[in-house]
Amino acid sequence: MLITVHSSRGSVPREAGAWMGVFKEGAVGTVGGGHLEFAAMAQARLRLDADPQGAAVPAALHAPGEGLLRFALGPSLGQCCGGEVQLQLERVTRADLPRLQARLTAHQMPVALFGGGHVGHALVQVLGHLPVRVNWFDSRHEIFPTQLPANTTVEHSDPVQAAVPTLPAGSQVLIMSFSHAEDLDVVAACLLRLRVQDDLPFVGLIGSKTKWATFRHRLQARGFSEQELARITCPIGVPGISGKAPEVIAVAVAAQLLQGLTQG
Repeated sequence: MLITVHSSRGSVPREAGAWMGVFKEGAVGTVGGGHLEFAAMAQARLRLDADPQGAAVPAALHAPGEGLLRFALGPSLGQCCGGEVQLQLERVTRADLPRLQARLTAHQMPVALFGGGHVGHALVQVLGHLPVRVNWFDSRHEIFPTQLPANTTVEHSDPVQAAVPTLPAGSQVLIMSFSHAEDLDVVAACLLRLRVQDDLPFVGLIGSKTKWATFRHRLQARGFSEQELARITCPIGVPGISGKAPEVIAVAVAAQLLQGLTQG
């Protein structure tokens, strides 16, 4: 059974769209934990037990706004949040998987990651647990790991900046290749796309203020204005995190992306 937060009012554990999958034994995902989740899982398993052979389920369970369970967190569950949640329960069969995958990933933020170095590898692992879709690019062969998070796809692109025109609209771009020359070319390609389409809400470049000062001069020589250059974020990562280990940088950068997702 798929449990989805259909709507909510007041203070609640999770937002609309949060989901979990419940099996007869075990579960994946979460709709907020605590008594709410315990009660929802119990309802889901009752419905699974009522249809042990996987027979057809009434259409109401598949229709938006129907098959809903309402939980008043304070009065009915004794949770201090005090809000109200409506959960939708739907049976999922193998035939539903393509539709389900498209539905659950439709609102994931697209991230374009350029660079398969230490920070890139660490960042992909962090992003693997977040509501994003990662397109990972590098110009080098055999740089990508054999095992990837489910939300990540990889592409060898040489020259690497050739991938920029193909990015999904709304992509959050992170640039951290092995080469400053490649970084510069990717930044320039992103600026050109912004000039024409203006559909990349965030373009972040790893590096120091000194690196960015050098890049600014070179990009100005290529004809980019101060207003255009202001669209580039460098250094990247939330302020106040000073560690330079790849895993630390990855957490700081992922937090910065989540700030943009929340504000959007």
